[in-house]
Amino acid sequence: MWALQGAQHGVVTREQLLGFGLGHRGIEHRLVAGRLHSVRRGVYAVGRPQLTRLGALSAAVLAAGEGAHLTHRSAAELWGVGPQAAFEVTVPARRNPRRAGITIHRRDLDPNHLTRRHNIAVTGIVCTLVDLATTLRGEHLERAVTEADRLDLIDPERLRSQLDGFAGHHGVPKLRALLDRRTFTVTQSRLERRFKPIARAAGLPLPQTQRHANGFRVDFLWPDLGVVVETDGLRYHRTAAQQAKDMVRDQAHLAKGLLPLGFTHAQVVYEAAYVAETLREVVLQLRGERGFGRPATRREAAAPR
Repeated sequence: MWALQGAQHGVVTREQLLGFGLGHRGIEHRLVAGRLHSVRRGVYAVGRPQLTRLGALSAAVLAAGEGAHLTHRSAAELWGVGPQAAFEVTVPARRNPRRAGITIHRRDLDPNHLTRRHNIAVTGIVCTLVDLATTLRGEHLERAVTEADRLDLIDPERLRSQLDGFAGHHGVPKLRALLDRRTFTVTQSRLERRFKPIARAAGLPLPQTQRHANGFRVDFLWPDLGVVVETDGLRYHRTAAQQAKDMVRDQAHLAKGLLPLGFTHAQVVYEAAYVAETLREVVLQLRGERGFGRPATRREAAAPR
């Protein structure tokens, strides 16, 4: 029993205690003596009432009973891709337990989408992110996906490919749209058609396109201003070698007096106003209308654009 409570982060269930032959009177005696402490219906802390966060999560799953798994924001917390949140557990559709302080979801989960983390039953990282997509706003969902990538739990390409296994789930379209937006690519000709009006809106002349500078082919170049813009439609596909090559390229431009700016294809297509404003601010500083690196004065900030 001591080994079991250790594996379950300090908690055991009444059924488990009975399975060890403790008996109802034995359980009550230990509750009175302070050797057991009731933390949830049918779940006890062993030795002391204080639980770690993992102990609290474990207790929530155990309290929900047979087939229960942490899901949604609780699963995200356990995986390390979300903040501490209210307890959320999913149980098989045939069951309908009610537990104070726990949000219970009822649905039959695919066994292939389930696992254990820190010895706590939980949905796998893909299922967790799909569930999160039904409750989180875009920026918070993107943060969870980015954190999963940073922790090497799953990269966005594999995540995108595994969404086919969740057909019909309400979170899939939102998550797919987010992933498609971040890995969005367009042809060079379409990119040029999109980017040139943005340059004009920023008050710039038309750039030179697909020219060579400092030994590299650049997407957009203003030699008189000393600005080069590179666009990237493969944000999540960059290998370490490609990232190193991009760094050397930018360093070569800076060494020769060119300021490199980078935008994604998605920004060019979907966030044209942001790209134009960024270009405008950079060029104002380079032209000396505002000292480079100096924040705008109140008059400059209020000036019509």
